[in-house]
Amino acid sequence: MISPSLQAKILQLYHAEKWPIGTIAAQLHVHHTTVRRVLAQAQIPAGTQSLRPSIADPYVGFIVETLEKYPRLRASRLYEMVRQRGYPGRPDHFRAIVARYRPRPAAEAYLRLRTLPGEQAGADWGHFGKITIGRAVRPLMGFVMVLSWSRQVFLRFYLSAVTANFLRGHVDAFTFFASVPRVILYDNLKSAVLERIDDAIRFNPTLLELAAHYRFSPRPVAVARGNEKGRCERAIRFIRDSFFAARSSTNITVRLQQSAIKRHTPSRFHTFTYFPRSGIRVPSALRTMAEKRPTSIAISPECSTRVVSRRKSPYPASPSWRSSRSTAF
Repeated sequence: MISPSLQAKILQLYHAEKWPIGTIAAQLHVHHTTVRRVLAQAQIPAGTQSLRPSIADPYVGFIVETLEKYPRLRASRLYEMVRQRGYPGRPDHFRAIVARYRPRPAAEAYLRLRTLPGEQAGADWGHFGKITIGRAVRPLMGFVMVLSWSRQVFLRFYLSAVTANFLRGHVDAFTFFASVPRVILYDNLKSAVLERIDDAIRFNPTLLELAAHYRFSPRPVAVARGNEKGRCERAIRFIRDSFFAARSSTNITVRLQQSAIKRHTPSRFHTFTYFPRSGIRVPSALRTMAEKRPTSIAISPECSTRVVSRRKSPYPASPSWRSSRSTAF
């Protein structure tokens, strides 16, 4: 609510001095909507800004029609097309005109995904530049697996993103978590998906063999839909910006040579701890009453017994599971 004296000042500047609304708002240190409200209460119509004619007005119809057919047409190409039809303006001004008439894509609604403990994880590669080992320059790839419920992160660096390292990262992650999620989400990378036509998916047979050994279900997300595994994508960004940034490549090289497992679990990802026996979530301040690491993976009872095959599996034995009574831990 503004004072009556300020209202009178606004009316005096607008009616007697013929000041525009923006100048009145800047001079009296009020918002322009406040000035318009005072004028509306006084039943004084606020002046409208007159638009000057533009040299592009004769070509607006052609611009709109072309953009409706080709919404992603670049402004430079459209400028050449309009220039051939007699447009005398400069390209920088023309870009602003194209941005005004370019059709905007419809807003897309997203559904927030929620999972149960042990139900789902996401796995992906992250590229962290290149490092020099001796006289060789090698790409530095980080295998990341994130538990969807607790956001706990497993990270290990490799010198390539071949399928063997991709599978080895799974085995190391399962050993670190001491458990296996029921479902693992992937991008459509070749280590997971060899071919995909709509919903028809041909998995990498080596990944299927690993999934059969550890009893998890591989599930690729839709094409160009990284938001379906956003927890993993966000963890890679966090690792790149907050963990890996400003670290010496020499230290990373030494640790790679020592085959050290690199992991970083942001404390902000662990605001709650899960008690498996009672099913109660408590604040992190009481975490000392629970186990040292938040338990966040479940294994179904039917998966707790290893099926013995005549053919020897190339993968190590699955971690020793808890009893079938404690299926969510």
